[in-house]
Amino acid sequence: MRYSQLFGKTSKTAPTDADSVNAKLLTQGGFIQKEISGVYNYLPLGLRVLNKIQNIVREEMNKIEGQEILMPAMTSEEGWVTTGRNAMDVLFHLKGQGDTNLVLNPTHEEVVTPLVQKYVFSYRDLPMAVYQIQNKFRNEARAKSGLLRGREFNMKDLYSFHTDEADLDRYYEIVKKAYFEIYKRIGLGDITVLTFASGGAFSPFSHEFQTLNENGEDTIHLCKKCKVAINKEIIDTQKTCPECGNDKLEAVKATEVGNIFKLRTKFSEAFKFYYSDQNGQDKIVEMGCFGFGPSRTMGTIVEACHDDKGIIWPKSVAPYQVHLVGLDLFEENIKTQAEKIYQDLLDKNIEVLFDDRSDVTAGAKFADADLIGNPIRLVISKRSLENGGVEFKNRNKEKSEILPLDSFLNKIIAK
Repeated sequence: MRYSQLFGKTSKTAPTDADSVNAKLLTQGGFIQKEISGVYNYLPLGLRVLNKIQNIVREEMNKIEGQEILMPAMTSEEGWVTTGRNAMDVLFHLKGQGDTNLVLNPTHEEVVTPLVQKYVFSYRDLPMAVYQIQNKFRNEARAKSGLLRGREFNMKDLYSFHTDEADLDRYYEIVKKAYFEIYKRIGLGDITVLTFASGGAFSPFSHEFQTLNENGEDTIHLCKKCKVAINKEIIDTQKTCPECGNDKLEAVKATEVGNIFKLRTKFSEAFKFYYSDQNGQDKIVEMGCFGFGPSRTMGTIVEACHDDKGIIWPKSVAPYQVHLVGLDLFEENIKTQAEKIYQDLLDKNIEVLFDDRSDVTAGAKFADADLIGNPIRLVISKRSLENGGVEFKNRNKEKSEILPLDSFLNKIIAK
């Protein structure tokens, strides 16, 4: 992609209402643009990042036999009346034709349970796991912190259905491992911990995945030995590490990037969802729910991976792998060489953002490259050619080096 043609540009100043690092840097970097409070447009750079996170999540859910579906964002209120959750404060209520009562779904238990019920009759049909990646809506009283707490947000929700609690427990552990693999792949593995939280009406505990960062919304109490934590909301009832019993827990800041819990029979009982066992007896279906927020995770990556110049994207989710900066492009030989490097990168299927602007200073181009935060910066200029080639710099390093024109591709491919 040529920067001169990119829709959405960087800004030197942060929006006045940016109340978090991710809101500031993602807006300044041309990744997102606020529509209304808690609702954002994703510009091309931002959508590339979001898609990459979604695809990693999709790959890991497919590995654990999740089957992808897509449920409607807007549905009848009827299912919510059935479960008694129609009065939830976060629900957006609408009126449809014929004075019908509709909702914008903040979660999909009320939709997925009767949906799966139409296809599951016998123990032979279980276990079953379906998931979707879709935008959801919550009428937050105070939307804040950029992508971390919005009124419209992107969510992966996986729902599993089982013959008994033992099988639910088995699958729960499988999903837990899959989530850790996701965080590892997106660059948050070393700073994301499993956190015990309240299970609410469903079970004694749920599990959150919390990414440690000093700007986090939550306070968790961490056992450094086990890399397990307790959310502050249950610390009064669980004062020691659930894994090793350690009572010397450290209060740290973190951001929730996933939540998994056992629904057990709450929704299957509401919808009278039974299956026939090996003896022909009706048994209630056990359920699990596993949430992951790609948009929230995108914001969390920025909160955890940045410096005073801008974002530092992990390679796996960066919008482009290389930011090619062309300087002195008014000189024909340099322009020709820059175009060749750009084409060489494309020919090797290397994602590249080429700053081909001729009316922008070198300092401004470097500032934009740091703000956008692609992993590798290449600079082709009169100076670099005089020094022997193209200047190579990792975004997360201070020093750069000159690489020969006939071999720089090898280093990029090796990365």
